[in-house]
Amino acid sequence: MPFVKVVKNKAFFKRYQVHYRRRREGKTDYQARKRLVNQDKTKYNSPKYRLVVRFTNTDVVAQIIYSKIVGDIVVAAAYSHELKRYGVPAGLTNYAAAYATGLLLARRTLAKLKLDTKYVGNTNVNGEDFNVSPVESGARPFRALLDAGLARTSTGAKVFAVLKGATDGGIDVPHSVSRFVGFSAESKKLDAAVLRKHIFGGHVADYMRSLKDEDEERYNSQFSLFIKNKITPEGIEALYANAHKAIRANPAPAPKKEKPKEKYQTKRDKKITLEERRKRVNEKKTKLGLPTD
Repeated sequence: MPFVKVVKNKAFFKRYQVHYRRRREGKTDYQARKRLVNQDKTKYNSPKYRLVVRFTNTDVVAQIIYSKIVGDIVVAAAYSHELKRYGVPAGLTNYAAAYATGLLLARRTLAKLKLDTKYVGNTNVNGEDFNVSPVESGARPFRALLDAGLARTSTGAKVFAVLKGATDGGIDVPHSVSRFVGFSAESKKLDAAVLRKHIFGGHVADYMRSLKDEDEERYNSQFSLFIKNKITPEGIEALYANAHKAIRANPAPAPKKEKPKEKYQTKRDKKITLEERRKRVNEKKTKLGLPTD
C-alpha cells in the first residue's frame, strides 16, 4: 500500500469531536458501560445493578452500583482492607482476599436489603460452581452484572475471584466457569480442587514454602507482614476459613469514628479610639520629620 499523508485541514478540525473526559484519561470503556447501564423502557425505572470490581496496588474495591441521569448511585461497598477486622492482617490483594471481599460485599448488600436470611448462599465452599436459586415464596435473588472496567478478563484473573465470592455470598451474577482458576481449555472442565485451593490461599502457602527453601532473605522481606503476625503456611487455610465465618456472622461496616470538632476562635484587632489614632499619626509624622498637630 502506498504511503498516504494524513492531511488535517480546516474541514478535519471543523468536524472533529472531542471524546468524553474519562475516555481521554483512559479510565472508562464507554462501549462496555453503555451495555451495562442501558435499561429496557418496558422495565420503567427499575435500576440495573452492577458488581463493580477494581484493583489498586494495596486494595481490592467491590461495589454494587446502579446508574441514574445525575450519576452513579452506590448501594453498598466492601474493601479488602476491611478484612483486618475479620482476622486477615496481610496479603490483602491476593486471590483469597479478593474472594473474601466479594463474600463481604454480598452479605453486606443482602443484609441491607433484608434478604440475608432468605439467600444464605454457598456455605460449603468446595470449589464447585454455585448459582443462586429463587425461593418458593418471596423476593427473587438480587441480581448484578459484573463490571470489570479495563481489567483483562483472562482465565484465572482475580476479578473473577470477587465474582465467585459474591455468588457464594448469595448474589445472582450471570457467569460461566471458564474464567475461574482451575478451568482447562483442553478438557473444557473446571478443576474444583484447584479453585478451592486458591480460595483458601493454598497457592500462597506453597509459594511461601518454596521461597523459604530457595532464598530465606527474600522470604523474610516479601512475607514480612506474615512473619510479624505469626502466619505460617500451615495456618493460612484456617485463617481464611475463620474470616469467612466472621464475615457471615457480622458483615456490617465498622462504625465511623467521629472526630472532635475543634473550636476556632477568630482573632480580631481591638478597635482603637480617636485619640489613640491621632497619637499614632503624630508618631509617624515625627519619624518623617513632619510638623505634628
